[in-house]
Amino acid sequence: MRRTSFEDMNCSIAQCLEVVGEWWTLLIVRDALFGVTRFDDFRSRLGIARNVLTQRLEHLVAQGILEKTPYQENPVRYDYVLTDKGRSLWTIVAAMRQWGDEWAAPDGPPIEAVHKTCDHVMTVQPVCSECGDHLTAKDLRLQLGPGAHDPDLLPSRT
Repeated sequence: MRRTSFEDMNCSIAQCLEVVGEWWTLLIVRDALFGVTRFDDFRSRLGIARNVLTQRLEHLVAQGILEKTPYQENPVRYDYVLTDKGRSLWTIVAAMRQWGDEWAAPDGPPIEAVHKTCDHVMTVQPVCSECGDHLTAKDLRLQLGPGAHDPDLLPSRT
């Protein structure tokens, strides 16, 4: 069954999901962030079918998340390396890992991210880019941005 495309939806979250919303995709990105680059390594780590992995890798290359670089000529084999666009997904993956640690890991986090500089376990902490205050959803007010095509993009307050 084919999922609905969000390609025409004027929403940055929908556009992100259009690129990485299929469930294997972020696991491939996670492994790429861990340093995995080879098809067979992705396949063995994830237990994913060859045809599905091939489709997902092709999609990520087409979207500019990964780039293929040959490491062998006969037969041709490729490393799949994250681009800057792909590496910028680390905050999404880190936030998802943190949510999973809190709500779906009863024995504790399976993996911890340690900050190399201070040697402490890192957590994702949303802060205001201007004043540095820590944020929760209650601290925010949403407004239409310059890319909004639909004045009804935000629900009206009643």
